[in-house]
Amino acid sequence: MACAEMTPAEMAKIPIPLPSGYAGLDLLATAVILLDIDSRILHLNSAAEHLLAVSMRNVLSHPIYEVLAAGSALKTLIDQTLAESRGFVDQDLVFARPGQDAQHLNCIVTPVESQNARLLIELRHIDQQLRIEREAQRISQADANRSLIRNLAHEIKNPLGGLRGSAQLLERELDRPELREYTQVIIKEADRLQTLMDRLLTPNRPPQFTTVNIHEVCERVRSLINAEFPNGIQVERNYDVSLPELHGDREQLIQVVLNIARNAAQAISMNHLGVGKITLKTCVARHVMLKKYQQKLALELQVIDNGPGIPDEIREKMFFPLVSGRDGGTGLGLTLAQTFVQHHGGAIEVESEPGRTCFRIILPL
Repeated sequence: MACAEMTPAEMAKIPIPLPSGYAGLDLLATAVILLDIDSRILHLNSAAEHLLAVSMRNVLSHPIYEVLAAGSALKTLIDQTLAESRGFVDQDLVFARPGQDAQHLNCIVTPVESQNARLLIELRHIDQQLRIEREAQRISQADANRSLIRNLAHEIKNPLGGLRGSAQLLERELDRPELREYTQVIIKEADRLQTLMDRLLTPNRPPQFTTVNIHEVCERVRSLINAEFPNGIQVERNYDVSLPELHGDREQLIQVVLNIARNAAQAISMNHLGVGKITLKTCVARHVMLKKYQQKLALELQVIDNGPGIPDEIREKMFFPLVSGRDGGTGLGLTLAQTFVQHHGGAIEVESEPGRTCFRIILPL
């Protein structure tokens, strides 16, 4: 006897069976809440406890509305799910903890059948989802830009050598010394372009991974900034000394932090903002997504400055090669920083407004 195919609508009404016991849910990175027939909490996995900043012991058997405090809309949808055994998705559930900013969550409610459990709620940060999408788009764009720039750099380097050599030969044949000024201009500009091309091709060097102490990296950058900007820039430290060492390329990591800190110092100096302040802060980041992989623990290094902020016109493309907000800038500092961080499997995030810019460098531990 042939079985009739079920429609998607009919399949959505079939409750999902869960295995006995809920210990496996604690292995998930997604926040999961199990409810009984009366919408009371039966279980929160560890990700849900972290997201909601509650302990399962304190909220067990409490109505979900007391914990989420998300308004009558959530209650209506949950009641409807229980009545019709049909799941739903809320793309923007607003959850606010007392004294903190509201969080925007993606909420999925699914009917289940497991002992006393009747509903399974999944919660994800919309901000995290958008951040993952932005990071993927940024990586794709950066790869395309690097490929284009590499090809262009190779094409430019070849005639540069001939141009410089011809200028040197011409200089030897000139009888009038004052004409050599012009050949020197050609030679110096050829050298400048050669240096620029070398910098464009630098990211191709594979990283040399060793054990690295991130605070030694920060101290090296701090000493370089203090030497380069002896007046008007204060470099402060806020380190989490309990952070373990990481596996990375020390020189590349120094270049990453130095490029960001130097950009901040130059922006402060150019705008004559008085005494500028740059803060190097380290801390632990938990449950972060890096290159589509969930990291339980990661290292977060923040470079914070009190400068004028990043101009709106370059904010979305500041990691692109040759994009600079400073006259005379090459536009390669942030491009190299992003490339080196990606070599380490990490990510760079930026928040900027006049008076405060924060670059967050996140590296897996």
